[in-house]
Amino acid sequence: MFRGKKYQDSAKLIDKSKQYDVAEAIGLVTKTAKAKFDETVEAHIRLGVDSRHADQQVRGAIVLPNGTGKSAKVLVFAKGPKADEAKAAGADFVGEMDLVERIQKENWFEFDVVVATPDMMGVVGRLGKVLGPKGLMPSPKAGTVTMDVTRAVNEIKAGKIEYRLDKTNIIHCPIGKASFGADKLKENFDALLGAVIKAKPAAAKGQYLRSVTVASTMGPGVKINPARIAQ
Repeated sequence: MFRGKKYQDSAKLIDKSKQYDVAEAIGLVTKTAKAKFDETVEAHIRLGVDSRHADQQVRGAIVLPNGTGKSAKVLVFAKGPKADEAKAAGADFVGEMDLVERIQKENWFEFDVVVATPDMMGVVGRLGKVLGPKGLMPSPKAGTVTMDVTRAVNEIKAGKIEYRLDKTNIIHCPIGKASFGADKLKENFDALLGAVIKAKPAAAKGQYLRSVTVASTMGPGVKINPARIAQ
């Protein structure tokens, strides 16, 4: 695979055979983020679980202390006073069947997070096949199926992210922008890892954190030593 000169220069700063401490790894990521735009920094966490089993699922949500650096667009399915509440809280889109039909007929996805009140889940359920694969289906575990729409919208706008396993038992999550600097990124990383560790299923056996890598959008991955992270 061809890599540009900036990537190759960045890769020279990293020892691929080494597993770094968290602070050193994040420091390297900020140094290797050389794109002309403000790169997103992501954590990739491989867990020692089997996502095919319901009792080994790892999923939840957390408000990052320093936010994500991105203003998320929030869609809320609600009616009556709860719809008014969602609008007042700053939701970008609020509606009922009108939004369901827009998504179905127009293939409209100009939003990042979906929140729904429990009484709307019968309607939202019709979108399972399109929202599910995109990771947009509201869920009580992620705090996106709730009557407290004000809190849900406020938390998402403040930098709440959802973490969940993919089919290969890896969690991929943004922890901020390269411009945040190493200290703020480390605070966000520590908060995410703390939540993932706390969410360890009782059925998980053996080493829970198998591998942890951090990387910017265009930069090389930097491995973190899982043994140095309190589990």
